Amino acid sequence: MASETLGEVLEQSRAPERKRHLPAASVRRRWHAVLAVAAVILIGLNLRAGIASAAALYHDLQQVLGYGPLVAAVLPSIPTLCFAIAGAATAWLTRRVGLERTIAFALLLLTAGLVVRAVPSVGVLMLGTVVGMSGLAICNVAMPSFIRKHYAHRTSAMTGVYTITMSIGATAAAAASVPLAMQLQAPTLGLAAWALLGAVALLAFLPLAAAARPVPVAESGPAVSPWPLLATRKGLLITGFFTVQALLGYAVFSWLPYILISGGLDAAQSGLMLAIMQIVNIPAVVVLLTMASRPRLLRPAFMLATAALLAGLLGLLLLPIQLVAVPALLLGVGFAVFPLVLMVISRSGRNAAETTAMSTLAQSVGYFIATLGPFGLGLLHAASGSWTLPLVLLVAVAVLQMVLAYWLSGSGRSRADGTANDRKQS
Repeated sequence: MASETLGEVLEQSRAPERKRHLPAASVRRRWHAVLAVAAVILIGLNLRAGIASAAALYHDLQQVLGYGPLVAAVLPSIPTLCFAIAGAATAWLTRRVGLERTIAFALLLLTAGLVVRAVPSVGVLMLGTVVGMSGLAICNVAMPSFIRKHYAHRTSAMTGVYTITMSIGATAAAAASVPLAMQLQAPTLGLAAWALLGAVALLAFLPLAAAARPVPVAESGPAVSPWPLLATRKGLLITGFFTVQALLGYAVFSWLPYILISGGLDAAQSGLMLAIMQIVNIPAVVVLLTMASRPRLLRPAFMLATAALLAGLLGLLLLPIQLVAVPALLLGVGFAVFPLVLMVISRSGRNAAETTAMSTLAQSVGYFIATLGPFGLGLLHAASGSWTLPLVLLVAVAVLQMVLAYWLSGSGRSRADGTANDRKQS
């Protein structure tokens, strides 16, 4: 839809006299469609940049600010904790002010939080992380509904655009944050610089927020509470799988550079490995979403991604540091499972309200439990003085993820055909 809309806009620019004959409402709708595509891209670029930039700089931040192992374990746990708590309030917020205005508010929180992290203080660093990650949390929950609302018949394609831009933003942040911090002569400034990207997304999204009617996202149906969905098979499977993939994703995402630095790489090389992981994730997302859009290939897509992740963790545990690019490549393929579960969530309801309810359930419960990943890894490393035990536990969780992937993709079609059928089964 994005390419068609942009093509129409270009055609209009070549023939302005034809545009005068178009109804004003039609022109507004087309520009609205273009803005919606731009919003998906810009928001996607932001949703992992703030996390990837911090992951690449955690070692330097600890050296400069002098905090101990407890703070070192808490800092990478803040994003998932905020995703759980702030994410749980997203359904309520969208019903109060509307979907687009909720996303605009989230982008404001993100930008403000990243700016605050420029202050070289442990307390302010944690405060800014809480504020910024709360903004990310709201966007995480709201964006599947935004895609469902604006691209109901192209959820796979737009979910792909969304997640690919997330990987691009994370790649840029992982690769550039350490050199940027060196140029600015402070790791905290290297973190805060990414607020510029958030400000651009906010400014681009404001027209959509201003044009949106002040009505809730659930205008097409009654209010839907997320918690009863735990009584359904689909709700349990989606929430369980989302929990496990989030735990693995944020544990690795938060600590991979630190693990590699402990193995002998320098900070810049470690950030580059994180960037390589994200680069590989982009074509992997395209291939796996293409597979998953065909019902009979949903299970192979899930199993391929989860098997690659398991192999990547085993490589990280067993291979010498000189071959670290191998597990980085495999992990990049493995983490392409995230858009697969997002696609399932985006199709999980009969309307945007039901989709938001499922997204709220999966992300609030999932991220709350997933906090154990980065937090537990940090404490285990501090207690054992090694990354071996933490990595062994991650391998065990990756095996569980493969089992859940098999169950979630068990039918010959996508299980996301609406909550109504699932309720009947329960």
